Amino acid sequence: MEPMNEELKKVMDPRAMTAAYRDMVKTAVADPEVQAFLTANQAALAPDAVTRGAAKIYEFVTARDRLQAGDPLIASGYAPRLIASNGLIDITYDATPEKLAADAKQAQANLVTALNMPKAIKQASLQGYDPTERMTALAAATGFTLALAKAPHEFHQGLYLTGPFGVGKTYLLGAIANDLAAAGIASTLVHFPTFAVEMKAAIASNQVLPKINTLKTAPVLMIDDIGAEALSPWVRDEVLGVILQYRMQEELPTLFTSNKTMAELTDFLAGADVGNNEALKAQRIMERIRFLAKEIPVAGVDRRNG
Repeated sequence: MEPMNEELKKVMDPRAMTAAYRDMVKTAVADPEVQAFLTANQAALAPDAVTRGAAKIYEFVTARDRLQAGDPLIASGYAPRLIASNGLIDITYDATPEKLAADAKQAQANLVTALNMPKAIKQASLQGYDPTERMTALAAATGFTLALAKAPHEFHQGLYLTGPFGVGKTYLLGAIANDLAAAGIASTLVHFPTFAVEMKAAIASNQVLPKINTLKTAPVLMIDDIGAEALSPWVRDEVLGVILQYRMQEELPTLFTSNKTMAELTDFLAGADVGNNEALKAQRIMERIRFLAKEIPVAGVDRRNG
């Protein structure tokens, strides 16, 4: 420690600096954390490292004290740390545990893409889903997420959640998406009636194929409120049909919610409600839906207006 002690004496030499600067450096060098660093890194530091690194030492102590006082640095979320570099003292800034946690949370949130979906789904969780009259749906959702997380590259049949308005079907989709995100699996949720309107508008801007491809290739696709859109043969055959055909061929996990049962959706897609009879085209769509998802009833009270 002798060379380092001699160097410390030079740093404290009142002839080498102004009184104000001497006091600042003296206090910084005498800091217990700095002393611990100098002791631990003595073999790695040059004899004049303290003199040449006085400014770095002072920067470290000042930045650390500001953080401890709750005064954020310019680089928010980072904390200073002294290092030995090529025989000299340097300073680096490491992400704080709080920043690492926040970054991890944001990265998880980024795995969920929600298109025209309620903001409430961001906070949805399977753990917070009330099972009252909905245990079957909750069990199916939990089983799906566990199976997909365990074997993400295998095909897993999704869910077709059907039930009255307001019983929590959309919330359950969000909970599934968030649970998958925690396992590192990305998903896309889309409100289908709004998407159908946007697809018609996309014709003029030549954005039909890009929008279709976004849903076709999503690792996990969740189609919310299918059957609530205004019936359009073009949307049914050239949009929904194309998306579902691709996902069936590629065996990509796909989930749905609807106020209609599968039987009721079949009649809707055939145009029975408006006097049409396109049963064959409707059956083609339903074959893909039945391959991709199993029908799960969601019961209970209207939780939106109850």
